[in-house]
Amino acid sequence: MKTLYKLKNILIAFIAILLLHGCESILEEPVQSQFASENLLSTKKGIESLMADAYARNNNVIMTRDVVKREEMTADILWQSGGGENGTAAPLIGFRWDPSSTLEAFDWMNYWQVIRDANIILESVDNVSDFNNEQDKNQIVAEARFLRVWSYYQLWNQYGPMPLRKSQADELELPRATNEEFASFVEAELKEIIPILPEPGDEPAYGRHHKGGAQALLCIWYLNSHQWQNCADIAQDIISDGYFSLYPDYNDMFALENEQNEEFILVKTKLANAGNNNTLWATAAPSFPAVYKEGLDGGLEGVVNEKWSNFASNYRLYDSFYNSFEANDQRKGRILTRYIDTQGNTVNLLDYTDCTRAMKYPPDPDASGSSHGNDVPMIRYAEILLSRAEALNELNGPTQESVDLVNQIRTRAGLENKSLTDLGSKDLLREQILNERLWEFWYEGKRRRDLIRTGQYIENAQSRGITNATANHVWFPIPQSAIDANPLLEQNPGY
Repeated sequence: MKTLYKLKNILIAFIAILLLHGCESILEEPVQSQFASENLLSTKKGIESLMADAYARNNNVIMTRDVVKREEMTADILWQSGGGENGTAAPLIGFRWDPSSTLEAFDWMNYWQVIRDANIILESVDNVSDFNNEQDKNQIVAEARFLRVWSYYQLWNQYGPMPLRKSQADELELPRATNEEFASFVEAELKEIIPILPEPGDEPAYGRHHKGGAQALLCIWYLNSHQWQNCADIAQDIISDGYFSLYPDYNDMFALENEQNEEFILVKTKLANAGNNNTLWATAAPSFPAVYKEGLDGGLEGVVNEKWSNFASNYRLYDSFYNSFEANDQRKGRILTRYIDTQGNTVNLLDYTDCTRAMKYPPDPDASGSSHGNDVPMIRYAEILLSRAEALNELNGPTQESVDLVNQIRTRAGLENKSLTDLGSKDLLREQILNERLWEFWYEGKRRRDLIRTGQYIENAQSRGITNATANHVWFPIPQSAIDANPLLEQNPGY
């Protein structure tokens, strides 16, 4: 991935040099043939430059942060006030979003641009003559198809079934696919590319997609579409393949030095002080308060802020979330509750309402400002274990296997095992799994979908005093700009 990122920058820089040659001379001279689109995309290098663009859009720093905002500010984990983030955060927190949302419009555009890039690649590969072999070509095709279906999944998560644009030659105006058409497309795409993608560890560069990532996405798709047997089966395939395992220390797992660990299945790679950096540290808390000087807990014991940005926006955790952890749960170990401020005073955030801070991604020692290099996992092995446990419970109620899967997660968190007697009904085990997911995946953008899947999303919002929350809020509104551009695109109900 980082190789592709550099390749993209080289290509952009070279084009910029051409532009600096002078507008008049460029207008007068014919375009150099090697940069004509039909020639650029007739080589493997050209195809990979477009692939780099697709990855860069998919890894976009704001989109990565938006996943956490959208999935956790609309749930019971995260809120914020003040600063430039407030314009998009306040509507999410209060369930007051509408089709004019700039947040939705931005992310909508980026996902469709990834789909566009993937379609161009798929339509161009047959014209490339310098692939090493047929397998080389097939892997590029499978990788592009994965980027496309990943983007479609992200769009579905927000808006429901989308128009299925599989070719640049498709009509500009397409209607939305039906639920059945969309589900069939996602499943077929992933099942077809799984045997073609490289095995985990054999991909051309870390961060590029492999078989395990496609299997994991299919598992999560089955989970969120209530296809319990299929979910249980593909989860078992991933477990049996043996490529992934739980990282021993939960709180160290997200540190820069532990990138490429055995738990991360699907990852967005990040580089410090670059366009695809990780700002979950600086902006999403922000992660330390404006007057932070030195941490006293939250994994920041003795860590002094000398060069990292403090933002006016303040992302904070609800007390109800912080207090929901069991006393010895190590998974709350990266939540900041105490620090020394710039005046030397000790501040206890628990003295204030809903004020603790998320420090899940330890600061990158080499970063400055808000740009850190920690990679961001989209799917971890822990989610596969809990997905199989949930699917088995929905199929058959509690079994020793489903409880054992939950206990693998609890053991890593430093907690006592649950017994089959403790979780003796389907409802009890379902609620336990939902709670384990809350404690395991906080700040990873999973909570909204978990609550929707279990039928608790609107009830959860209303219990927090958001009385205007209705069933229509399960889906976000399609951006008005997209509706205006495509008369066949039907808006979601209630907007």
